[in-house]
Amino acid sequence: MPVSARYSIGIDFGTESGRVLLLNLETGQQSDPFVVPYTSAVIDRALPGTNEPLPADWALQDPDDWTHVVLGGIPEALRRAQIDPATVIGLGIDFTSCTVLPVTDDGRPLCKNSDWRGHKHAWPKLWKHHAAQPEADQLNHVAAERGEAFIDRYGGRISSEWLFPKLIEIWADDRDIYQAMDGFFEAADWIVWWLTGVQQRQACTAGYKALWSPDEGFPSDAYFEAAFPGFNKPTEKVGSTFVPLGSLAGQLRPELAEQLGLSSSVAVAVGNVDSFVSVPGAGVSESGTFVMVIGTSICDMVVHPREKRLPGITGVVRDGILPGVYGYEAGQAAVGDMLGWFVTTIGRGLSHEYLEAAAAQIEPGATGLLALDWWNGNRTILADADLSGVILGLTIQTSAAEIYRALLESIAFGTRRIMDNFEEHGLPLDRIVACGGIAEKSPLTMQLLADISGRTLYVPDSAEVPARGAALFGAVAAGAFRDIDAAVEATQQPITHAYEPDPQARQTYERVYEIYRELYETLGRSRSEWLHGLKRIRADVLES
Repeated sequence: MPVSARYSIGIDFGTESGRVLLLNLETGQQSDPFVVPYTSAVIDRALPGTNEPLPADWALQDPDDWTHVVLGGIPEALRRAQIDPATVIGLGIDFTSCTVLPVTDDGRPLCKNSDWRGHKHAWPKLWKHHAAQPEADQLNHVAAERGEAFIDRYGGRISSEWLFPKLIEIWADDRDIYQAMDGFFEAADWIVWWLTGVQQRQACTAGYKALWSPDEGFPSDAYFEAAFPGFNKPTEKVGSTFVPLGSLAGQLRPELAEQLGLSSSVAVAVGNVDSFVSVPGAGVSESGTFVMVIGTSICDMVVHPREKRLPGITGVVRDGILPGVYGYEAGQAAVGDMLGWFVTTIGRGLSHEYLEAAAAQIEPGATGLLALDWWNGNRTILADADLSGVILGLTIQTSAAEIYRALLESIAFGTRRIMDNFEEHGLPLDRIVACGGIAEKSPLTMQLLADISGRTLYVPDSAEVPARGAALFGAVAAGAFRDIDAAVEATQQPITHAYEPDPQARQTYERVYEIYRELYETLGRSRSEWLHGLKRIRADVLES
């Protein structure tokens, strides 16, 4: 890489680790990502430093894991890439969302205060913290009862993963923590605050996760008061000013820049969401493309010139993903999580690689199985965290490889259902672009997505698409490009693989999909109380 080149750093904060890469802004080439595993990762069993077990559906994180990614990852990434730190002009980050934490007015996470460390609500709540489902249910009930128009932007339902259910959960369960916090922040905004010393909340997560609209603002105080009497100042912890994606948050704090070996003039972009930043990271800027980020879960993105308030999506926001267009979000809540569960509990001693190879030898439809991928609830289109997974058709002849294939097929069927929902409401989709760990490591899953959706699927030639997208926004904040579209055009990367639908497999899967749709509607809508009831019984027994 030429000495005269300029670089931008991209940092992708995931569920289990953070990844750091450097992007050459002249050639579009990126360094190999440096991965920093989190020490605590997902905290879902006991509060750190205590023997206090966490209740069901809790998922927390430790902010020390995030700062360690910066402190350990940037110097090592620079060293490995042999890049002169003086050539780095920008830095962008992306984060899981809605991962949120309570902080004091000087930006200190409440869990870092010894007085509050033993309070579970003082810790950051990870995106897949689902214990706020009762709060989400009440918000949905009251929104429907009052005919609140804002909820149409979110497909008619608020998710337990979002900001207000998690904030109200704190307000209801631990008023001391609620009063002690000065702000409730998306982790994406908090880490930028820590990097720069400048507090900037960006419009992206406010729009998708906090019910805010650049045109309409927040839902009314009266709505929140009707849902939760006494919770009559809903925005006092979440701010009221939000800046567009690609904006300059500030420069690196001088003391941090010195510690990292970088210039204090490095421009830091406002935060972003790991899935959304993957759209420019994958080189996509046009409508008609269904972008999937496939990892622990799946996040789906579509951009379109017009707003259509279709049911079942998890949000549509103007300028939410790319400027000048409406960004639509959907997704599936358990993918890598679900496959990991199978390997560690049912397929013990069998690796993902072995199971994938064995599953690839099975013909479409030959398992006799059908699964619903609701191991972590359903994100889209049902938005119901109390649903649970299903495998139909098991016999005493069923093998581990057949179950594994059925789980992979369930991912593809869930995607097809989401794509059908877009098309049925006037948003045609011509192709799929998939990125993330599973997109790179599981050719079988990619082929199943192509076969079951009936569309060509493309995998970009980038090991870390979210971090690449974050680096592009860092470059925009540094003034290297006029906007994100220009950054994408100047640094376009090639496609690694293209998966074409197999006509014979597609014919078989159409027959299976007919059954899938009926099972989906029955267990997800008309008789959802079956799965809800089982979950309640389990919770009652465990609590007794």
